[in-house]
Amino acid sequence: MTDTPNAAASGTFAVGGDIEVHRLGFGAMRVTGQGIWGPPADRPEALRTLKRLPELGVNFIDTANSYGPDVSEELLKEALHPYSGLLIATKAGLERPGPDNWVMNGRPDRLLEETKRSLKKLGVERIDLWQLHRIDPKVPRDEQFGVIRRMIDEGLIRHAGLSEVSVDEIKAASAVFPVATVQNRYNPTDRGSEAVLEHCEREKIGFIPWSPLGNGALARAGSAVDKVARELGATPSQVALAWALKRSPVMLPIPGTSKVAHLEQNVAAASLRLSDAQFAALGS
Repeated sequence: MTDTPNAAASGTFAVGGDIEVHRLGFGAMRVTGQGIWGPPADRPEALRTLKRLPELGVNFIDTANSYGPDVSEELLKEALHPYSGLLIATKAGLERPGPDNWVMNGRPDRLLEETKRSLKKLGVERIDLWQLHRIDPKVPRDEQFGVIRRMIDEGLIRHAGLSEVSVDEIKAASAVFPVATVQNRYNPTDRGSEAVLEHCEREKIGFIPWSPLGNGALARAGSAVDKVARELGATPSQVALAWALKRSPVMLPIPGTSKVAHLEQNVAAASLRLSDAQFAALGS
């Protein structure tokens, strides 16, 4: 790894075919309070972390109106507006009754209302990448896809993506609007979305793995990730990110943090190169 971390070392991907970003991005969920609720415990440090992103070559940032709620979007505006050279992606479709509490609401009127609210919170006239946080099973999915098409046609959003979906759901949505990204849980120890990733590769859809660092199992002493990390003098988290980047050219990992030091550590993974043998040892 290099002495000066830079996300440019992760390579690039064109979101929607026309917005080129460095593949190692940033997830802005953790700049909120405990339970993804309210303001961060250390607001100045959270702002320092966000301001450090472009300095480290991170130009793809993922957030959601439900993070806080609103807190993440508001902090991004304070730290980075007018977002020169940055792709700020946000999501809608989840309501927040309280800390660690997430409730799906995919009613078209609600999605439209949330999108207009995000436009104001982020201080933009158009959201370049808007994602449906979940397909609400209580609302006909074609109604949800239809309002997304409407928001694209009206210029409220430029590109649209989906989260936690199957291949069949991606195909159904693609019949209504171009699917630019898919955000599913994926990491070396949780690979239930292999078929979705393969579909994204074929269709040149960006695949955003949420929880790219998994849980404590990744760093467990004696685990495959731990062994490779020791070989490379890296952390298990860096190895997991390097594995994701090597796994597919459409992979866009978005590790998140509210600390500058942790951010720099994550970005350093962009320069970490796994050998084919190390990659295979992690379950290629």
